[in-house]
Parts: sequence; C-alpha cells; structure tokens
Amino acid sequence: MQYEITLPAGYDMRIIRERVAAKGHLLDRLPGLGLKAYLIRERGHGGHAGGAPVGPGADGGSPVNQYAPFYLWRSTEAMAGFLRGPGFAGLSADFGRPPVRHWIGTGLRLGPDRELTPRTATRRTVRLAEGADPDEAVARALAELSDRPGLHSVAVALDPYRWELLRFALWRQETAPADGDDTTCTAYRVLHLSRPELDALPATEKD
Repeated sequence: MQYEITLPAGYDMRIIRERVAAKGHLLDRLPGLGLKAYLIRERGHGGHAGGAPVGPGADGGSPVNQYAPFYLWRSTEAMAGFLRGPGFAGLSADFGRPPVRHWIGTGLRLGPDRELTPRTATRRTVRLAEGADPDEAVARALAELSDRPGLHSVAVALDPYRWELLRFALWRQETAPADGDDTTCTAYRVLHLSRPELDALPATEKD
C-alpha cells in the first residue's frame, strides 16, 4: 500500500522530517503491519543526504517535494483497520485525504543487510507484456535483486487491473542503486522504518 502527498515547491521538508521523528515510532509495534517505510522525495536533490536520486528533473534529482510512505501488511483487515483509524485520520486532517494505491503481494525476500537500517528505497513499476506469465515475472523480479550488496529487502506486488508489476526495495546505501530508468523507477529517502511483523510475512525461497 502507498499514498503520495505532493507538496508545494517551496515547502519546508523539515516539517515532514520532524513529524516522522516525533510520530514514526508509534507504528513500531502495530499488530498486522509487516513494515512501513517513511519515504520522502525532495525537489532538486540527488541521492545523497538531501533526498532522492532518481527522477525526470533536469538536474537529475526529484522534480517534486513528496511524502510517500510504503506499507507491507499481513492482511487486508489490518490495512483496512489502519485506514479507518486515528493515525490516517490525523494525516488526512493535516494534508487532505490522499488516494491510496494497493496491490496484491506476490513475493518477498530479505537481503544480506536485512538487520541494518535502510537509508534509501526504490519503486519500479513495469507493465506485463500481453501473454507474459505473471508467476515467471514475479520470480524474475525477485531474483534480479536478491543478492545485491546493501539490500535490506525486496517485495514484488501485482496490480491486476493495469497488469503492472511493482518492485519495492529498501537499501542500506546513501545513494539508491539504479533499478531501471527514470520512466519506471522512483527513488526515495527513508526517514524511519517500522517493521513490527516483517519476519512474520511469508518470504519467497530462492530457487
């Protein structure tokens, strides 16, 4: 699940950083939550301490300021409970209620740096070709990243309305590795990671 709150070009992103610093820990023990990555993009910044490395901006940085947290849930009931709860209501009161995208989780692998704190994230979305086998596409998407140095975890999910495959990865590096090009991949800075039940999510074994 992910929602994206795009903020004005001159918005002081310290407000988001301070909000996450104050409230991020509140989901560290939330039942039913695999993980929540508190993600931002900062306009004009590259992939170092300031913000996100991938984007179509002329300077190679992000074209927008954005708060865009990403969630992995253990059940639809847990996800629905969160969306009906006070935390999401508070966010909606402050920024307006955002559209929330959600996908069917189809695979998860924990990487070599699974116990370390991720600093960056990438989200790649690709359209499945007509006639492509979704199961093979999921297996390939997981295998391509599973042994990469600095990988914390990688999840693959499916949007069966658009027949798009989403690959979300968390990275230890200060600069997120490239995963496709600017048209398919978005990169983020991770401000905080809540992972109360990540180890309880079903991980896909390597072939």
